[in-house]
Amino acid sequence: MDYGLIGERLSHSFSPEIHRRLADYDYRLKELRPDQLPEFLIRRDFRGINVTIPYKQAVIPYLDEIDPKAQAIGAVNTIINRKGWLTGYNTDFDGMAALLARAGLDLAGKSVLILGTGGTSMTAMAVAKALGAGSAVRASRTCREGCVSYEEAQTLPAQIVINTTPVGMFPQPEEQPMDLSRLGWLEGVADVIYNPLRTRLVLQARDNGAHGQGGLYMLVAQAAAAAQHFLGEELPQDALRQAYQAIHGEKQNIVLTGMPGSGKSTVGRILAQALGRELVDSDTEVVRLARKSIPELFAQRGEDGFRELESQVIAQLSQRTGVVIATGGGAVLRTENIRRLRQNGRLYFLDRPLEDLVPTSDRPLSRDKDALSQRYKERYPRYLNCADRVIPVAGGPESVAAAIREEFLL
Repeated sequence: MDYGLIGERLSHSFSPEIHRRLADYDYRLKELRPDQLPEFLIRRDFRGINVTIPYKQAVIPYLDEIDPKAQAIGAVNTIINRKGWLTGYNTDFDGMAALLARAGLDLAGKSVLILGTGGTSMTAMAVAKALGAGSAVRASRTCREGCVSYEEAQTLPAQIVINTTPVGMFPQPEEQPMDLSRLGWLEGVADVIYNPLRTRLVLQARDNGAHGQGGLYMLVAQAAAAAQHFLGEELPQDALRQAYQAIHGEKQNIVLTGMPGSGKSTVGRILAQALGRELVDSDTEVVRLARKSIPELFAQRGEDGFRELESQVIAQLSQRTGVVIATGGGAVLRTENIRRLRQNGRLYFLDRPLEDLVPTSDRPLSRDKDALSQRYKERYPRYLNCADRVIPVAGGPESVAAAIREEFLL
């Protein structure tokens, strides 16, 4: 191959899409088992490659030259083959510095806690030092020499947390490397994980009033630096910003919330068609999973049984990217549903006035005006609190869909 990415598991990678946005060359994924790595590097059958988990240190013995920055870090994520001469670089440094800047995190004089002890953690240490951090310590579950345990880490006056572990990455987005609730000095979190777009760690930081930024911007920024090594020339000044905005927009879900009868399914269909996306409806998926109608589910399992199935469906749908999700009217009642939908989605509350809502016989909790009014009063604060944007429903579904599309594409 000419250019590409090597690692042990790459099915989740966004790298090919990013590099296609940055420059005109063929970029491929190549999964390698540890026993296959030596032969691949000895053959040198490539022009330039990126390196990811778990090979950022393992590739070093096979290189002819290492850039001083990569040598100081002790990890390589980019290798250039110049007529058989392999040179290793570390563009993760550029990516992480760009990520911290985008998150608005000033490390000067701050106490920095780095989660993990792998190659990317060493990059984080180097960036923290370069940006003038007052102190920086790494935390590990195995508590190796030169780091602290996660239990000890929770007692530190950490102001900035950088997660370099894969904990919380797809397909286990419910995991979290540590609980941030005991970090009373926390100002912000930068997480190198980019799938999901916002990990539980990032969401917890935001819920606690701190800054939180996922790793997609770092991925694009390090890819831009790698592309310049591949091509031997500078990229256009705006290439990084344009590539990031395009990839982020393509991956982020549009999530519609609101009362039954607010138009979520209709608006969702219009949006999906206009944006070339798939529409998925959580109520439809619940019916498909249970093979029963919603009234039948309420009659047989009660509301709690229905909500359990709904949460299972939302857990699955929220792991997808680039889709339009129409949620059931009560999906916002469970905090875990909101958190899951936020990991990859932007939430829009379709705010139709109560007087314009019509009871429906297939919704057991809003089958008449009195029940509908009660549900509206109970749920309205939840809709407002979880929404990224409130969309008034005053005109037809086409105008509502147009308002969401315009805001989403900004």
